[in-house]
Amino acid sequence: MWSDIFYPHNPKRREQLIRKSQQFQDLMEGNFEATNQLIDVMNKHLNCSFQHITLNESATLRDNCNVMIECMHKIQAVVEKIDKKLKEKLEPTLYEKLKVLNLSLPPEEFKDISIAIKTVCGVEGLTATAVVSILIRTGDILANITSKFVKIGAGTLACVGLAVVFIGIDMIVEAILGSIERDNLEKALKEYDDALTEFKPASLEYQRNIMKVQVKIEEFKN
Repeated sequence: MWSDIFYPHNPKRREQLIRKSQQFQDLMEGNFEATNQLIDVMNKHLNCSFQHITLNESATLRDNCNVMIECMHKIQAVVEKIDKKLKEKLEPTLYEKLKVLNLSLPPEEFKDISIAIKTVCGVEGLTATAVVSILIRTGDILANITSKFVKIGAGTLACVGLAVVFIGIDMIVEAILGSIERDNLEKALKEYDDALTEFKPASLEYQRNIMKVQVKIEEFKN
């Protein structure tokens, strides 16, 4: 490329852009996978009927964000509804014990919690109680990852680079070629850095907590 002669650091910038784009896409894929795992847990143990979501690599970043946002809002609505009803049915001290549920909870207290959950969700037992407990505790984490998708999907962090993150690396590079490629590359790299600074920790926290849900369920099964 002629621009590489005049701007010898451009090839390195393009490589950095490709790596950052892949990082972003990996995080998105991980979030979709984690959400589907959460859906499986809620469908199996809380009588929910959520549908799996699919990352569409032919769609825009905004379209994929909207899929996640819509799904997360539905999940949050169910969790908030359960949380509100349990607050009404349980004594404050017992509600707090539900939030930090452990296997050493006295049998009579666990029974009271289990009865309340059966009334609210139509299910009972250790596993259902554990799922409800974890979902209530992770409400802030669900809200946090949703807010990141809203921000990115709205375009506040998206310009030329992020806008085509799922369409292909070649299109990203092609979109920023030209006489001012260096400036566009630097702009796109900064955009990725800004987005990853916010999106990566929120995504990893979200994915770790979905894994914890699975671990906690197994703990209460044994």
